[in-house]
Amino acid sequence: MIVLDDISLRLAGRLLIDHASVALPENARVGVVGRNGSGKTTLFKALIGELELESGAVRLPNRTRIGRVAQEAPAGPDSLIDRVLAADTERAALLKERETTQDPNRMGDIEMRLLDIGAHAAPARAATILAGLGFDESAQQRPCSEFSGGWRMRVALAALLFTEPDLLLLDEPTNYLDLEGTLWLQDYLAHYPRTVILISHDRDLLDESVDHILHLTGQKLTLYKGGFTSFDRQRRERLLLDQKARKKQEMQRAHMESFVARFRAKATKAKQAQSRLKALARMEPLAAQVSEEAAAISIRHPEKLLSPPIVVLEKVAVGYVPGRPILQNLNLRIDEDDRIALLGPNGNGKSTFAKLLADRLKEESGRVVRADKLEVAYLAQHQIDELIPGDSPAQHVRRLMPDAPEARVRARAAEMGFSGGAADTKVSSLSGGEKARLLLGLATFHGPHLLILDEPTNHLDIEARAALIEAINDFPGAVILVSHDRHLLEACAERLWRVSGGTVKAYDGDLDQYKAEVLSRSDGDRMTDKGRKDRSETKAEATPAPRRIATGPLKKRIRELEGAVDKLTKQIEGLDAKLSDAGLHAAKPLDAARFAKERAEAAEKLAQAEEEWLEVSAELEAAGG
Repeated sequence: MIVLDDISLRLAGRLLIDHASVALPENARVGVVGRNGSGKTTLFKALIGELELESGAVRLPNRTRIGRVAQEAPAGPDSLIDRVLAADTERAALLKERETTQDPNRMGDIEMRLLDIGAHAAPARAATILAGLGFDESAQQRPCSEFSGGWRMRVALAALLFTEPDLLLLDEPTNYLDLEGTLWLQDYLAHYPRTVILISHDRDLLDESVDHILHLTGQKLTLYKGGFTSFDRQRRERLLLDQKARKKQEMQRAHMESFVARFRAKATKAKQAQSRLKALARMEPLAAQVSEEAAAISIRHPEKLLSPPIVVLEKVAVGYVPGRPILQNLNLRIDEDDRIALLGPNGNGKSTFAKLLADRLKEESGRVVRADKLEVAYLAQHQIDELIPGDSPAQHVRRLMPDAPEARVRARAAEMGFSGGAADTKVSSLSGGEKARLLLGLATFHGPHLLILDEPTNHLDIEARAALIEAINDFPGAVILVSHDRHLLEACAERLWRVSGGTVKAYDGDLDQYKAEVLSRSDGDRMTDKGRKDRSETKAEATPAPRRIATGPLKKRIRELEGAVDKLTKQIEGLDAKLSDAGLHAAKPLDAARFAKERAEAAEKLAQAEEEWLEVSAELEAAGG
């Protein structure tokens, strides 16, 4: 059992938890929920001793092994499988000692301990975890340095899960996962044999994988039994009871105050009046429970809907390198009120397809027919970094309507949820959810007919996600969704398209069926782990030197592209710094226009370099490099 005994936590002078107590049952799987900024991550730091409590104590069972995902993404020449295996430091140390010890008694002790900790089955178990998180057999043999930061964070998660700590701490573990990885993680955590404490805003994960909810609100901690849906029902019932109790107490206070006012001066009633005064003093007002509703999210509606279809694809092929399409044979139609979710693991072409629909990527062959005056809004998760940190929401809005009076600019900022002083807050001071809300408002500023959202929930808490769902469902145009949040997909999508095998086709099943297919493939990986390892070792032994040499140009090109990406990223940062100077546009408009043009060209080159990096990396993987 884990006990938090009368704990208080303060961060940067702000009291986050005030004399809160809770006991977590042994081997419980606990989801921690609360608004962004309420102190959930700070609580984790206190649990592992990184942050000192202001008062109270945290009591853990003796010799508890605590595990948390590393802050830094793993890198270096080690293969993914070796990096995960190395996370079990005891196994690694025993294997190393076994190679050098000359003592037969010690050798026997080592072998017994290796048997006790399941060391010989470890490679199969590590491969299963990596496969569940999206790494196939070939990828598991590649060095960490060949993967982007997001994929390397998956390796860090795999390494943590492989060690099976007594207390597993996970803070938003699905942020780097696709839907398939999220579904696998849900199933894995639901069967985890030890204690899990999980911070997440994913309702589906909190329903499928935990058996308790720890709610942090009003600087207090309350433990509920069950998943998120059960917690939400219990919380609403408690709010209703609190409201009734508060109303009853207010009536009692009013009655007592009336009695005191009437009889306080009369000698015959003086004793009762004094008694009532004491009762009033003891009757502390019940705290008003504020419902945690998020600010509304605004998606501007199109002035006029277009006649269907709004987009038609006929035998379309699209890619980044001529003659090597990522997707081909696309024969699809989008109508004015479609709600479509794209399924498929990351790397299969979902973002490529989204860019094609948004007209940010031209078809290589075939025909794309778009309705006249079609307005498309495209929002990808990485675009949050394109906001200018030193500018306010009002300044971002003003760029889109430079000739409008200040009152209209302020009205549009308020429409996005930034009214009054909030419109003048610098972006650097906004929360992740506020930045996401601003970015969505800017992307849909002109009232699109087609809205494309690529992982829109990564910076949103549960209440903000509910507001996003409401906004999407109120939007009258067409919507294309890419998300690992199954609750969002189920609440908004009416059709499913599967991106796999180099094409996009309608998926006839529902998300339950898709989940069953994903987990079925994971089960297949578990059953063939030994065979996979044997084949991998045989392949490695049989690979001739010429094949390794043949991958040299691919590796060289990857290094060149990585250098280009770094250079272009720094160039864009420098141009952003210049463009953020408010006086530049007025004093030197020609320089401002030139900088803006250079930034657009650099951004286009950056996108091309990143996509080519993905292509060359895929070639290297196929070549066994």
